[in-house]
Parts: sequence; C-alpha cells; structure tokens
Amino acid sequence: MAVSFKLDYVNADGDISNYYPDFIVKLADKRIVIVETKGQEDLDVPPKMARLRQWCEDLNRVQTDVKYDFVYVDEESFEKYKPTSFQAFDERFPGIQRGNLRRPWSCT
Repeated sequence: MAVSFKLDYVNADGDISNYYPDFIVKLADKRIVIVETKGQEDLDVPPKMARLRQWCEDLNRVQTDVKYDFVYVDEESFEKYKPTSFQAFDERFPGIQRGNLRRPWSCT
C-alpha cells in the first residue's frame, strides 16, 4: 500500500524541500517506527533527521495512544548487523540508536 507521507524541512541549501521516509512500520505494541535507510549519505541527511525527530517528539507530546519513533540506518551498519526480519531489526537497533551508529538518530 502506498502512503504519501512527507515532511517539509529546510535542506542543506536553505530551501524548503519535501522529505519522504523510506518505510513506515506499524507494530502490535502501539508503536509506529519510521525507518530511513541510506546507501550513500548526503548533506540533507542531518536536516531530514532533525525534522523527523521534531515531528515524532511533537506527536508523542500531544497524544499517548501510539508512540512514534524513527531510526536511521546507513548501509555500513545494516551490513554489520544484518537483520533478517523487522523483529530482529527492532531488537538489534535500539541499542545501536543509543550511540553505536555513526549517525545515531532516534526519538528514544
């Protein structure tokens, strides 16, 4: 199913751009995780992740029915940890989110 979820953000050139995350994963424990993957990083990754963090924090502040979170995974880290399912991904990457990734972005 296609979802047209996008966020406006200020790109590296200072212009307003649209950011379309790679995946949105709805989990049974009332969590929605937005997953951004990158094979090659570019200058717009930091402002995109900052905007996504702000969006998740804002949503979590105004409602408590669902917890919104996100994770950024670069190709190097994905190859290192090689998750074979989202459950494995979800179990492996929370520890990585706390600082072991080269670019550890997450709402948690």
